[in-house]
Amino acid sequence: MKPLQGLLVLDFSQFLSGPSAALRLADLGARVIKIERPDGGDLCRRLYISNLELDGDSTLFHSINRNKESFAVNLKDPSELAAVVELVKRADVLIQNFRPGVMEKIGLGYQAVKALNPRLVYGQISGYGPSGPWKDKPGQDLLVQSLSGLTWLSGDEGQGPVPFGLAIADMMAGAHLVQGILACLVRRGITGEGGLVEASLLESVLDFQFEVLSTYLNDGGQAPVRSSVRNAHAYLGAPYGIYETLDGYIALAMGSVTKLGELLSCDALAAYTDPKSWFTERDAIKQVLKEHLVTKPTAYWLERLEAADYWCADVLTWDRLTGHEAFRVLQMTQEVTRSNGASMVTTRCPIRIDGERLVSSAGSPRIGEHNEALHQEFQLIGKEV
Repeated sequence: MKPLQGLLVLDFSQFLSGPSAALRLADLGARVIKIERPDGGDLCRRLYISNLELDGDSTLFHSINRNKESFAVNLKDPSELAAVVELVKRADVLIQNFRPGVMEKIGLGYQAVKALNPRLVYGQISGYGPSGPWKDKPGQDLLVQSLSGLTWLSGDEGQGPVPFGLAIADMMAGAHLVQGILACLVRRGITGEGGLVEASLLESVLDFQFEVLSTYLNDGGQAPVRSSVRNAHAYLGAPYGIYETLDGYIALAMGSVTKLGELLSCDALAAYTDPKSWFTERDAIKQVLKEHLVTKPTAYWLERLEAADYWCADVLTWDRLTGHEAFRVLQMTQEVTRSNGASMVTTRCPIRIDGERLVSSAGSPRIGEHNEALHQEFQLIGKEV
């Protein structure tokens, strides 16, 4: 039995952040009903990160909305809204990520819903928080990354701002919302009352930077300085970075520069005996490594470094990663299938409970696929769509 089995979640959200939170609750055993518009549904159905689609929807939608049901309604129609209100009365969790004020306008803001169902845990994600001068700005991942300072940490010095190559603000906000929802559910088990859980993309990506932002806040406001040579962390000294080899790349983490010089037979590194110089002379040291490591294959360097337990790694492509036994033993992929037989391979939940992987073969729903069944199961009032 999965730990959240028996809980009912209503997912009003769209795009990435909210749906990713609802997905994780579904992975943990909750029943998730996706509330979406009849005319097109979740906008993520048409949000493509490639030209690949399946059964009329983007693969992005499929991957982040698997294992959910779809209840398609026009929330502006009082008759259809009445059916949703009945579901709200019976739900344990509600998730939404509309701009501030939208749910209030249709009568499903937190205070209204709390009156209907005091035990409900109400989770909402915004772009920049519920108040302040940015509260109405579009909560889009790249825009949030750009406003948060995150883009000045990746790439090499002199490159200008470099965004993270994933929708990190969306994913972190979804994860934080899940943490808050689970905490509130635990509290509900003690007090019997639900609560309001809020997360925002901006706050989540600021928290994501807690190490380096804390440094900035406590060192007189000195801006991060990225290495001009193979930067991997604006605040870490040499040798930290990824370097080209004769036939690929090698990653070097934290470690003694002089010890590294011995292991690599790189005499030029012997001059940097003072650990402070690994920071003050970071770029000079990394330039030496850049010129030295390119002379031999990756395997040659790994053999010497790994034998000495020096922190290093090959730099794999997805093709090499997925073909490796270390990946296969994790069983990180699963096949999910729609009711009409359309299927795709995607990742599974990364959490294990009591040693068991959390998997489900249920694919994403078609728009309104479960309307009739939900009306019958819950004897919903209002117009059936």
